[in-house]
Amino acid sequence: MLKIRVPATSANLGPGFDSLGLALDLWNEISFEKSESLIYRASGEGAEKLNKGNRNLLTKAYARLHDVCGKPMRGVNISAKNDVPMSSGLGSSAAAIVAGLFAANETLDKPLDKEALLRLAVEMEGHPDNVSAALLGGLTVSITRQDDIIARRYDVPPLTVAVVTPKVEWLTKTARAALPKSFSRADAVHNIGRAVLVADALREGDLDLLQMAMEDRIHQTYRLRHISGGTAAYKRARQFGAAALSGAGPSIILFTQPKLAEQAKADVQSAFEERGIKTQGVIVSPSNRGAYRA
Repeated sequence: MLKIRVPATSANLGPGFDSLGLALDLWNEISFEKSESLIYRASGEGAEKLNKGNRNLLTKAYARLHDVCGKPMRGVNISAKNDVPMSSGLGSSAAAIVAGLFAANETLDKPLDKEALLRLAVEMEGHPDNVSAALLGGLTVSITRQDDIIARRYDVPPLTVAVVTPKVEWLTKTARAALPKSFSRADAVHNIGRAVLVADALREGDLDLLQMAMEDRIHQTYRLRHISGGTAAYKRARQFGAAALSGAGPSIILFTQPKLAEQAKADVQSAFEERGIKTQGVIVSPSNRGAYRA
């Protein structure tokens, strides 16, 4: 049996639109065993949807790496235990893609290095922020340059992170459609400096700097207004520390003091629940480990 673990990720992190990613200590664990045919079964988050068939991002990624390497894909029994919520802004699609690619690479005795795996993951995901953090762990800064991906990772100290996910339908295509087609120079300048400071604050564990720098003018305001309760939840989160929309949303991520974490999580949840929206919340830490063989 081959067992793979892949972390949840939070991208953007306020001003770091489509470039910053952070691995979180919240995991999907997937087992692969030889079988006569392709069998896929999931438990936990998204199981009802995923168990409707064998074709999903994970199995497509597993097959894709075999194709790239020119190797036949043999039967495999895949069993996934998912703790990363789907359609939440916590990188569930990135986790699935990285899990499939990583497992296939292990099965074939590692024909590809991590740079090649990352290129394949970005090809499937469409952007590098979540997949780079899921594969490499820690804080990642990544860009696309022509046909190449440039990514750098950094260790992050053991910060306390509260994540609240409202139970609303929020598709990535909806989140993308909420954005304007252009931005002012002032908004671009606002984000550039703050994105650099967010990266520095996370690397140093400086919550005061993180709270000052984690302000965005490129995507959050536009998306929050389309998420029921989103703006109110974000404002409450900011009272406790450095808050942001996680990825494209709808989850709110909050970096706060350990003693405030439970109260902060409850307050942010109440902002949604006062509007009749169910939520789930979790308190985690960043993970300096990305996908690995367990």
